[in-house]
Formats: sequence, structure tokens, C-alpha cells
Amino acid sequence: MLVPDAPMASALNRRLDQPHFGPFAITPRRLAARRREQAEDRLAFLEIIETTDLNWKETSYAVGNILQCWEYQGTAEAVLDYEQFATTATHTAVDCIADMDTTSTRLTEYNIDADTSIAVVGFKQLTELERSILPPDYETIAPFTEESFDYPPFRILDSPAAIVDVVLDTVTPENAGDVAVVLDAASQYSSLIESALEAADIPYYGGPGFTDDARHRAFLQLLRSAHAGRDTRVGDVRPLLTQLGMPIDIEHDEKRLFDLNRPEVDWLHEFRDEIRSSTFEEAIGAYEDVTDTTIDSFRDELSTLGILDDVVTEQAVDRLEFYLQSYEVPVERENEGVLLADAKSAAHVDRAVVFYLGIDEGWTHSSPRRPWVDRDQEFERNIRQFQLLLQNGVDQYYLVQDTAGGTPVTPCLYFEELFDEEFDRFSDLDSLQHSRAFRPTQDGFEREALDVLPEEVTALSQSSLNTYVNSPRDYFFSRLVDNPDKEHFREGNLFHDFAEFYVSHPDVITTDTLDEVSAVILDEVDPFLRGVDREVRLTKYRVGLQTIVEFLDANPPQGDGVTTPDSGWGENFFAEYYDRPIDASHTERWFENTDLGLKGKIDLVHSPARLLDYKSGAKKSAYSIVKHSALDPPSDKPNFQALLYLAHQRTERPDEELRFTFFHFLETLDDVVTGDGSLDDCLTTVTYYPATYEEYIASPAVFTELQEDAANDCNKTFSKSTYEVYQAVLDASEFPDTSDSDELIESEFGRALTERLIADVGDYEYVKNGCKQALRHLLRIRNQNYFTGDVDAFEQFVRDRLSELNDRRAGDERFPVQGLGGDPNYRYVDNRDCILEGGSR
Repeated sequence: MLVPDAPMASALNRRLDQPHFGPFAITPRRLAARRREQAEDRLAFLEIIETTDLNWKETSYAVGNILQCWEYQGTAEAVLDYEQFATTATHTAVDCIADMDTTSTRLTEYNIDADTSIAVVGFKQLTELERSILPPDYETIAPFTEESFDYPPFRILDSPAAIVDVVLDTVTPENAGDVAVVLDAASQYSSLIESALEAADIPYYGGPGFTDDARHRAFLQLLRSAHAGRDTRVGDVRPLLTQLGMPIDIEHDEKRLFDLNRPEVDWLHEFRDEIRSSTFEEAIGAYEDVTDTTIDSFRDELSTLGILDDVVTEQAVDRLEFYLQSYEVPVERENEGVLLADAKSAAHVDRAVVFYLGIDEGWTHSSPRRPWVDRDQEFERNIRQFQLLLQNGVDQYYLVQDTAGGTPVTPCLYFEELFDEEFDRFSDLDSLQHSRAFRPTQDGFEREALDVLPEEVTALSQSSLNTYVNSPRDYFFSRLVDNPDKEHFREGNLFHDFAEFYVSHPDVITTDTLDEVSAVILDEVDPFLRGVDREVRLTKYRVGLQTIVEFLDANPPQGDGVTTPDSGWGENFFAEYYDRPIDASHTERWFENTDLGLKGKIDLVHSPARLLDYKSGAKKSAYSIVKHSALDPPSDKPNFQALLYLAHQRTERPDEELRFTFFHFLETLDDVVTGDGSLDDCLTTVTYYPATYEEYIASPAVFTELQEDAANDCNKTFSKSTYEVYQAVLDASEFPDTSDSDELIESEFGRALTERLIADVGDYEYVKNGCKQALRHLLRIRNQNYFTGDVDAFEQFVRDRLSELNDRRAGDERFPVQGLGGDPNYRYVDNRDCILEGGSR
């Protein structure tokens, strides 16, 4: 009995109920070769690169075309009938392959005796070369019965991890031999199921290959990194450093590897310096010495390739990587446990329980785009294989996702041919929705009960509050997980240190000194930069420093600094560099206000009623600052810095008008380079008024603004009216709680103001337009400043967050992923890898 694939032959042979001499069911290739099928593409490649002068890529291309055409046309020389493929390299490869003892050669030369009784299962699945061995007379057996197959429902789960959990809920070490898992080997399901089975100590086979071995991957990455440019980052090779036993603190992740002056990587630097004159044999020896492991199979494969004694040049590493990506190197496997089958290779898996993972468009075959391939015939062959595959086992489980990342998952395209109904996603078909079932864990980590009360958090910084409001879970991990130093943090700290130093020692800094300081900053940030960035950054630093100097010269700090129990903050780079102390009372003032639950560091107390913060990022408007400090609901990018600092400052100067200024000292970088820059363009100020919003806009000062500082029609209208008229409207009508100008204009208050001004000034078009301009002006005051109600609400908001935070720290509940505004803004989540999207678990 001839069958199209080896797993089906093995399954039939296992079901014989009486002794049988020789094979009963067998594939054409094994029958002709009398041996286990081999990957003849790899063997042909190895033979050609050893016996000819063809390069590796043209060899691989020619071998692939020859063997594929041979399969479809029946002879090795058939590829030469196609002019565009009959190249010199192909002629050379055909001559070489023709002399090899390959399975295809034996199949070409083999014929079954005419008097042999033959039955062929799935004749249409056989290729032209496989059919060539058949005698004139034979029986065919269809792999499908006349009865239809009622497919089981698609079981929809919310993530690949949930799908893998379902498999692990069923499989145990005892029943692993009865289970198969079919998946797209190139999908994420492959690595997920392999790691999950390993973690559960469940045996499996059919999964990881030669290049999946952690030692082999690490050695390849070692060779790649040795030839990589100087811009390779520590984070890019962290898995390699772990394999080499060279732990590096995460703070260095974004720095250039080969400019990192750390003893942990000295060996790697030496290896990089020596690799260009070392052979692969010597490189393997060095790797084995430093890791105290052996990779004999890798050494043997390099010997088979004939490159073991070649020098490890970049081109040689490229060729090696090309080979390993193109061919599957055979590995010894224990064929026991769960069978992992590739959906694009298998048609039969002889297991009682079969899980099908994903079944999405990744399961669709790509037919070869070659003239010798009948694409319609190939499509029919692939869809029959797909049909056979889905019916394996006694129990089938189709485990799928309906959406991924908010986008519907497209089912495998073959379903369009198999189903009469129309559908776009799995939920349109016979399906069951499943929630994720969490598997019971084993003992897990050892726990030791501690009779210690949780430490209560008494104050929050603006960064902690921003993170907590966006995602409490991200805040939680920020307390546990270290994050790498970042280029913009390092730059920002150096600029801040310079500004603090300049306030104390303006006499030390001259025009020439700024050039020196720029170079010093560049040297400090250099480990984060690409070489091509240095000149641009030097200009950026010089302009930023000059802008800071110009501002402080024109606007020196005035009055006393903030009164705090512990003023001053840390060390100053430039104080150490110039060996001069920092003695200014206005700079880097730390406060911790436990009455409010707030703490922070003020960059500059510019005057008793004005705080200033240096910013190296893009300028934000006052409207944006106030908008992103909203409380109910919070913004999708919460930022409470100005509001938090003004709340503290209010406790020291309770009845004063206070200002918080953001000084974006790089905002005019382009203008300065072209010779045109203004300090005013760098500043954004928000003001706190010690009154309610309604009290403030009812003041004569605001009425004067409407007469003099608003838009033209507004100025004209209110100049012809009186403060008493304006005040009467405010007394009679309540100002609506809205931030939308159209809503305000259409509100009862907006209509009342317009009617009163028309009655007072006249029924003119400019009066109606002037009232609209006035309403917009009043709304801008609300949307760009803070008032007592805003700060009062913020103080209560902080008290509520502290109470909530301390309850969670005490274990009353978990830190949820979602913040007060719902799902977090993941663009501003620092510990993204630690957080599962889409829930509070």
C-alpha cells in the first residue's frame, strides 16, 4: 500500500492485526530508497559547495529549483527546459546532483513490478515523480469517505497564552503520548507551547531544531556581535551576556556595548579584537571555555560545511547564517511525548487527541511561483492535505482567537472553499466563546511569613502620581524593576546641573567655557549616541547652554527660596568638575509636604511667587498643561507637575497669586542656529489665582481685559459698556461647567450676556460677535490657569490616591492594570513587558 506521507504509513502499520513480513504501508520514496527519507536539498547543497566553485546562495537557488522541478516533471534535467532557469550554475548543479545517490535519483530509476498487488491511498496527493514508479495496474483508495465530517466548534479564547493554557489543562506526563498539537511552526504558538511544556515537565518532540538550541543561538549571536558596528547596544545582546555569564546592570542597556568600560565585558572586547584573525574552531573553543559548555554538534556541522578552519570574517558569518536559515540540520530526538506538528508539513498525526492552534491565514500554503507548477493543481493538493489534517484524532479541538490587537483574525483561507456559509472571522462560524481558565499553580516560590507591617506611603512625587493614575500596575512594577539609563535623562540631568551651577557661579562661565561645557556633556552622553550624531548634539548642547545663560542673566532669581526642612538635592556634576560648592538658596530645592501627601524637587525658585522648571523636551501650551492635569476623568497622559508644585507653594504663600513656568531651553534651537531666537518662545506659564474661578472672572481686572486685551469686537463692545452691567450678568446667571466654547455660547449664561450687552450697547453684529469673543476669552482663562477649587480638588484627589495606594500595599487588593481613566495609555507605560493588556489581573 502506497501512501503520500510517512506518518500515515506508520499509523497504518501500527494497526495490522497479524504479523507481516516487510512494510505493509509505505511512501514511494522510502520504497524506492529502502531507507529513511533524508533532506536531500541539504545533502545536495553540501555536495555542490564541496565539489564546485559555485557560491552558497547561487547553489541554494539552483538546488531548490532542480529538486522542485524534478518532483513536478519527473527528471532532474527538466529544469533545463526552462530558459530563464538554465543558467551555468544550474547546469553545473544538475551534473553534480545526477551523480549523487539521492532519494530522488532512486525514485527516478525505480519501478514496481507489474505483477505486484498495489493499492494507492490518496493518489492525487502524490507528485509526478512519486507516481512514476507505479505499474500499469493498481487500485486507488480515496482518503475521504462519502460521509461528511461535522467539524467541532471553534473554541474562541482571548489570547495565545489562554490557548496554551487549555492544552496544558489536558496534557499530563502520563497521557502525553496520546496528544498531538498542530500549529504554524513560524507563529508565536510554537515557542509558547514548547516553553509551557518544558515548564510543566511534559515530554514532547517535533519542535525545536538545531538552531533553537540556546547554546547554538548564543554562539551565533557572539559571532554577529563581534562583527557588529560600534552602535550595538548592551540591551541588544543581553541574552548573549547572560549565556556568557557576564551580568551587566540594566542601567547600561541603552549604552554602546563596545565603548562600555566595565570589567564584566572585558572578555567580549578581547574576543571582538581577536575574532578577525581567528578560525571557527578557535572561536568555538573560546566560547566553550568561557561558558564551560560544549557544542560538539555545532563543531561537527561546521566541519561538514568545510569551514571549521576558515577565518571568522563577517562574510563567513553571513554565509553560515544563510545556511542555517535555509536548511534544517538533523538532530537526534527522543520520539516520545506530545507530538508537535507543523500545519504546513503534516497531513496525518496518529494521536487520539489533537489540538489545532490558531488555524489562521498563516496555515495557508504559498504555492511555488515556477512555470513547472500547475498552481490550480497545487491548490487542490494543499486543500486536500488541510482537510485530512483537520480530521485527525478521535477528539479534535480547534482553539482560536477571534481578534488580535483589536483586529479580527482571518481564518485559514481554505475554509472559504470548504464552507458554504459566508464569514469574516471565527465568531461568524459555529463557535464557543471561552474565558481564560487559570491553571492551578504548584508550590511556586517559597514564602516566608514576616511579622512586619507594610510601610505607609506618606507623600507622592509628581512622576509617581502620574504613573499611578495612568496604571497602578505600572507604578507597582516601577517600585520593583530597574529600568535602564536613558539618553534624554542623562542630558536633562546635566543641563539641570549646569543651570544650578550657573546660578551659584556665573563668574566661572564665559563664552569659551560654554564650548568646554558642551564638550563635557557630549562626552558624558556619548555612550548612548551613534557616531554620526556627535556634531549635531554638540551644536544642540551649545545652544541649550547659551539659552539658559541668557535667561538667567536677563532674569536672575529674586527674594528667598522655598522654606523646606531639607533643602538641596544630591550632587552636582559641574560642582565636582569645577571643584566649587553650590550655595544658592534658589536652586534644586527639595520639599516633602506630608500634610498634603506631596513631595518633589523645584529646579528654580525664581521669585517667592514664581517657580521654574527646566525642560529639554518640546514646548507645551498652558492649555495642554491644564488639560493633562484633569482629575475627573484623568487625561490619557496625566501630568500633575505644575498643579502639585503650586499646591505646595500655596501652603507657604496662601493668599498670593502664584506662577509656575516651564522653561523649554531647546525650543528655539532651529531659530538660534539661523540667527533668530527669542527667550519668550521658550516659556510657558500657568498661574494660580487665590480665588474661585467665578470670583476671579467677576473681578474688575478681567473686565478690563475684555475691554483692552481680548479680540477686536470684544474690546469694542465692552469699551462701550460698564463693569456694573457685566457684574449684573454674572450675579444673575450661573457660569456653566464646560470647557467647550460652543456649549458656553449656547448656554443660558451665554445668551444672557449677549442679550444684556445688546440692550446696553445696541443690536449690532459686532456686539453679538464681541460677546462670543468675550465668552471664549473667559473660557481660555479657565482652561489655562488654576483656581482655589482646582487645587482643593487636587489635594483631595491626592489624599484619595494615597489611601487607595496604602490599602493595595497592605494586600487588600491587587494593583490593577487600569487607571482611573480606564485602560492605560501604553505609550507612557515603563514596564510594558510586565503587564498583560486588556484587564486588571
